[in-house]
Amino acid sequence: MNERLHSVLAQRGVPPESLAEVCEVDPKTVGRWLGGRVPHPRHRFRVAQHLRVEETFLWPAPQPSSDRAGSGLDTELVSTYANRASVPRDTWLSLLQGAREQIGVLVFSGTFFAQSNPSVAKMLAERAAAGVRVRLCFGDSAGQAVAIRGREEGIGGDTLAAKIRASLTYYRPLLSKSGCEVRLHDTTLYTSMFRYDDVLLANPHIWGQPASANPVLHLKRRDATGWFDNYAQSFEAVWAGARPWTPSQEGTTAHG
Repeated sequence: MNERLHSVLAQRGVPPESLAEVCEVDPKTVGRWLGGRVPHPRHRFRVAQHLRVEETFLWPAPQPSSDRAGSGLDTELVSTYANRASVPRDTWLSLLQGAREQIGVLVFSGTFFAQSNPSVAKMLAERAAAGVRVRLCFGDSAGQAVAIRGREEGIGGDTLAAKIRASLTYYRPLLSKSGCEVRLHDTTLYTSMFRYDDVLLANPHIWGQPASANPVLHLKRRDATGWFDNYAQSFEAVWAGARPWTPSQEGTTAHG
């Protein structure tokens, strides 16, 4: 039984039926939450927001077992997915909507990021307006890294470059938004990254395969010695060497 959820509902005077309505679920689902079942991340966020408490108070992260307590890396791994399509759409949305400090995206084209969520630019702008730092880093369509990656995947550099230009058109409205930055990199990219505060989805690249076909690691930062910080540091290194996207000078509209 989730005693904390029971207690907060009583303190706030919120009946389970009302919470079910807020979360757009059946009242029986809320009953299962009260019985100890852990809700989907999207629902956890809504419940915590509605009840004005920290999500981790209602659903504390499970403590590592004694045989794993000495391995800081293992405790960072929340979940794994066979490929990018296996990551639930609700996970992408809840992470984006729940970010409070920063959002960072590092990809070559990241086409799926916008095509699977046509409102992504609007949602990113809303997070920026709420004080979240938004940084998006795409491959430089005219760079050597994109040409090489395209040849390795067997689609050719021109095809990957065209995908990048098409993807960038979704983010043009962000260039005028305070707190939003879009840059282009020309570096060998071993992993696509999607960071939301202290949560990161890392999508490693396997030679000759598109990133979408490769596994995804769902990481949550625990300390400064784990996987999360290693990935975060590599993001910062690529970002520092990337250049601002200036579509008016690069003919993005014509090609996109």
